[in-house]
Amino acid sequence: MARPAVRIICVDGKGRILLMRWRSPHDDRRFWEPPGGGVEPGESDLEAARRELHEETGLPGSSVRNAAFPLERDFLWLGTRYVKTESFFLARFDGTPDVRPTAFSPEENATFLGMAWLSPGEIEALGGALEPSRLLELIGPLLGTS
Repeated sequence: MARPAVRIICVDGKGRILLMRWRSPHDDRRFWEPPGGGVEPGESDLEAARRELHEETGLPGSSVRNAAFPLERDFLWLGTRYVKTESFFLARFDGTPDVRPTAFSPEENATFLGMAWLSPGEIEALGGALEPSRLLELIGPLLGTS
């Protein structure tokens, strides 16, 4: 069974969304996705989202709001297919904060390519390099746009 996971939709003062870029060592596929990661045993989804946000971006975990949107995901990582539901949380920021990882695992260090604040138009242009591919449509309820 796949470990439960969470994702955080970070929105800056210009309405851009923070995405992280990864490289799969299994097939060299490169893709973008929101920050997030696995829920540790005994940890709530909200606690995991706050921890993961800080570990992956250096942003304060307290920025994660206490409301989530469940999202079905079907993706490949390290040659394994995962089909599961992840909780997507929202964090909003004034301006555009600087971001940098603070506590990556060795696997994350080996596969991380960078991160960027992207506009909805830039995200749409990513096409098949976006995980999940329908991210903008699916996070509408979090952003209040659907």
